[in-house]
Amino acid sequence: MGREGVNYGGLEHWSVLMEISSAALSPSGINYEVVALMAIKGDLTDPHNVLENWDSSSVDPCSWRMVTCSTDGSVSVLGFPSQNLSGTLSPGIGNLTNLQSVLLQNNAISGRIPPSIGNLKKLQTLDLSNNAFSGEIPSSLGGLKNLNYLRLNNNSLTGSCPQSLSNIEGLTLVDLSYNNLSGSLPRISARTLKIVGNPLICGPKANNCSSVLPEPLSFPPDALRDSGKKSHHVALAFGASFGAAFVIVIIVGFLVWWRYRRNQQIFFDVNEHYDPEVRLGHLKRFSFKELRTATDHFNSKNILGRGGFGIVYKACLNDGSVVAVKRLKDYNAAGGEIQFQTEVETISLAVHRNLLRLSGFCSTQHERLLVYPYMSNGSVASRLKDHIHGHPALDWSRRKRIALGTARGLVYLHEQCDPKIIHRDVKAANILLDEDFEAVVGDFGLAKLLDHRDSHVTTAVRGTVGHIAPEYLSTGQSSEKTDVFGFGILLLELITGHKALDFGRAANQKGVMLDWVKKLHQDGRLSQMVDKDLKGNFDMIELEEMVQVALLCTQFNPSHRPKMSEVLKMLEGDGLAERWEASQRIETPRFRSCEPQRYSDLIEESSLIIEAMELSGPR
Repeated sequence: MGREGVNYGGLEHWSVLMEISSAALSPSGINYEVVALMAIKGDLTDPHNVLENWDSSSVDPCSWRMVTCSTDGSVSVLGFPSQNLSGTLSPGIGNLTNLQSVLLQNNAISGRIPPSIGNLKKLQTLDLSNNAFSGEIPSSLGGLKNLNYLRLNNNSLTGSCPQSLSNIEGLTLVDLSYNNLSGSLPRISARTLKIVGNPLICGPKANNCSSVLPEPLSFPPDALRDSGKKSHHVALAFGASFGAAFVIVIIVGFLVWWRYRRNQQIFFDVNEHYDPEVRLGHLKRFSFKELRTATDHFNSKNILGRGGFGIVYKACLNDGSVVAVKRLKDYNAAGGEIQFQTEVETISLAVHRNLLRLSGFCSTQHERLLVYPYMSNGSVASRLKDHIHGHPALDWSRRKRIALGTARGLVYLHEQCDPKIIHRDVKAANILLDEDFEAVVGDFGLAKLLDHRDSHVTTAVRGTVGHIAPEYLSTGQSSEKTDVFGFGILLLELITGHKALDFGRAANQKGVMLDWVKKLHQDGRLSQMVDKDLKGNFDMIELEEMVQVALLCTQFNPSHRPKMSEVLKMLEGDGLAERWEASQRIETPRFRSCEPQRYSDLIEESSLIIEAMELSGPR
């Protein structure tokens, strides 16, 4: 097999192409963020090796699992929820000064909360809930002026709530419930404050504490010498009086607490629908009027794309920022406003450099809109045929980076996000490109929103023909392996430059790309499938490896497909040869006879209604 192009080397060199930030390097070349992260790893017990690829010899932690970096290469999100981690949280976390989110919920981490967290001045979300933290809440948390979300519930925290928390003005939610806190509660300016499950805590004024628990009783020594009926009757009378007084005190204390809570906590009700200042976590809640004005009354000239979820518009907000507004079509969720907000919050908690982050929403009686950052470079699908100064906008190097970035985003959705999210429509049109042409996975989590909307068709297949996994076509049941199949088709889109169902090399040649690629691979004619716009500027070894990964991802039996984390490792050059050899042993003639020979046959035989979704161009 010959070589084409000028670039040589395997896919294992792809990661070298990723930009390595030097912002955190000392003059001696030490990355302080690496040092801090390794200190965190060292203090944790990791039974499932989720932090296995954290390497002290690395100069760039942005490729590490559970770590997300901003566009400037600094660590912005540390998130390993529900990973069965134990041990303690290292004070070294305070050296990750660019952190915006710390998501460590649902583990078994113990010890004190490090006061050094107060150094994280950019922090917006701190979630340490459902762990085993003990000791007092550090007063240094009061210095986190940008904090929106503070979740410390379901731990073993003691002492009083620090008065410094009243200094944070932008809090949306503070959840301190189910700890062992005591003393007076400061006036925390959060829209929602949860303190249930702390029996020793009391209202915002210190003198309220005496009304919650009575002073301990003391008796003079002489009183203890009395005996007989008189003392017995006196004791009964005193006990009854004390019991009645105690009940009254408890009732009064509860009423004081309830009145405080009633004034403090604000829920999203009908009156809040049009309040642009209401926030859900880091999300801004826009008014419908504001978004209507920003899109020039949803003018057709501002349409960026149409799809199964609705129409996407380019919008200019009052502050001059440009965003993308997705207007969901015919949204009437069975769960109403509460269900919608629950799903929106779930989507918003998925934070990764290769995921399109939800930044806002709008909810009225008849409208549901989602607000995202605007991606000026559009989607992979829209850029595959573009040219810049006579050269393809997506050269071979960029296509490889897109494959890596998309894989990392999907790994996060499948294995690191809590709750896990299945995309169900992975394709080139749903992979967006930021200003540096880095891949950003869009439209994740929306399939679930759509299912809640159409509660009577929750088993309908949602996706795009040519990208839908065989088992999803035949049963309507999706899984992480459904996304793996879609990713394999995406790789073929990057290689060929064509859509999955319309890839013809000639006017009379149309069909399913997967079948065509399989035939060329069997015949050893790989170069014929490569996008002609590349004009031979690709590496033949890299091409063969990418095709092998794509074919592993698109095996008909979902149990034979790799997980996305395994796909990512293979793209980075780890384990592809072994996996490919094993797949060839599995795919015996007997096994092949049990399945359709072509993907197109399966499409034709499927009796399910397929909702093809063309989900937007640049956003």
